Amino acid sequence: MHPLHLDQLRTLAAVVDLGSFEAAAGHLHVTQSAVSQRIRALEDSAGRILVRRDRPVTATESGETVLRTARQMLHLEESLSQEFRGAQTAAEPVVLAVACNSDSLATWFLDAATDVRSAGRVTFDIRREDESLSTDLLRRGEVMAAVTSQARPVQGCRSVPLGSMRYLACASPGFVARHLREGPTAALGRAPIVDFDRSDGHQNHHYRRVARREPTGPRHFVPSSHDHVRAIAAGLGWGLVPEQLATPWLVSGELSEVSPDRPLDVPLFWQHWKLQSPDLDALTAAVLDTARAELRT
Repeated sequence: MHPLHLDQLRTLAAVVDLGSFEAAAGHLHVTQSAVSQRIRALEDSAGRILVRRDRPVTATESGETVLRTARQMLHLEESLSQEFRGAQTAAEPVVLAVACNSDSLATWFLDAATDVRSAGRVTFDIRREDESLSTDLLRRGEVMAAVTSQARPVQGCRSVPLGSMRYLACASPGFVARHLREGPTAALGRAPIVDFDRSDGHQNHHYRRVARREPTGPRHFVPSSHDHVRAIAAGLGWGLVPEQLATPWLVSGELSEVSPDRPLDVPLFWQHWKLQSPDLDALTAAVLDTARAELRT
């Protein structure tokens, strides 16, 4: 493969992010013909097709590999530009693209991000994604770091244990009286369930641990961590709630634990690019410090 040119890599990232050659041309302030020429030159250099020319434009498998390298090089260019300008000179902030699951966002992750943002150098592009799927964004080069339940590092990344997020199986007292009179083992499987979304496997996993089979109850989907708790407290169904979010509701009596001896601990990991970046290093340090204080070891 021939040497990579930053203008070609910047164009590849713009085409994939914006979904069309036309939109990328407008963003980069060049003609659509120039965008086509840069992509074609990059594909000639790689000897592979890098983008599917559909609507929207998407990266091929080879394109995702080049795109990941492109984003790393562009991030390093941004960071170097910041260093040369110096702290006293106004400059565009460095963008840190990160994937994080909703429950971590709702409980501890933003504390880490706030610590880093206070230095004034960065802005965040946080992609909310289930912890079991967030490494897909790393693999495609869409983010430079991710909170994930996957321990095995994505190629080109480091994986660092963060600790475990504890989930408690909860329901409202009224729901327990209506649906769980027979006891949780017998009745949970038939009772209504509140899932976060269709990627949320916590309720199924919990019931398999309790009863060794799949639950069959009707399901609600509430894709917001705080509203998920509210839906359970309102009596829509039972569900797994992060300990940090559940505790105030349990103390007030608005929620009850339905399996108090069977918490679910989900190990989390911080995967990030293997590169020397002051801003990414600062975020990693803040994430590890905050997780150490908030998650279970």
